[in-house]
Amino acid sequence: MQEISDVVRQRIRGLRQARGWSLDALAVRCHLSPSTLSRIETGRRRIDLEQLVALARALDTTIDHLVEPVDDADVIIRPMQHQEPGLTTWVLSREPARNSGSHVAKMRITPERRTGPEFQAVHPGREWFTVISGTALLFLGERQIPVAAGNAAEFSTMIPHSIGAVGGPVEILTIFDQEGERAHAAQ
Repeated sequence: MQEISDVVRQRIRGLRQARGWSLDALAVRCHLSPSTLSRIETGRRRIDLEQLVALARALDTTIDHLVEPVDDADVIIRPMQHQEPGLTTWVLSREPARNSGSHVAKMRITPERRTGPEFQAVHPGREWFTVISGTALLFLGERQIPVAAGNAAEFSTMIPHSIGAVGGPVEILTIFDQEGERAHAAQ
């Protein structure tokens, strides 16, 4: 695991460079000398709390964002597989609060999945999906819309809908909101 002081230095340098600022430009904004700032960024000087506050303010961020620990658990998602007849789902996003209330999932749908007008769901929100492989058949109200690999679909989930597979398995990547997640979990 990377030392927190190394992470803070990298974040300060990264934010400064992302704004296109030189050491001199940031030094003026946070009332430090360019040489002090250079030593902070290179690790030749420790950052005291007063300097950290000034740097966070000058970089338009918070101290929390500068010192947030780095851990692979914050990056890697190990999705659990949920399986039912004709449908396997892997939720690929964390809890909805960290993802603006949306969920991302990969679904593998086989022709065994029960679809069609009698299996359509309705719930508030919107859904989007892209077909990774195979061909999906989107039942959207009275319409049946084939969606081939490489194409995407987006629709209001207030329209009765279900997704099936045409001629073999189909894999899709989908984004839906919390209402959609509850509806998909109930199907």
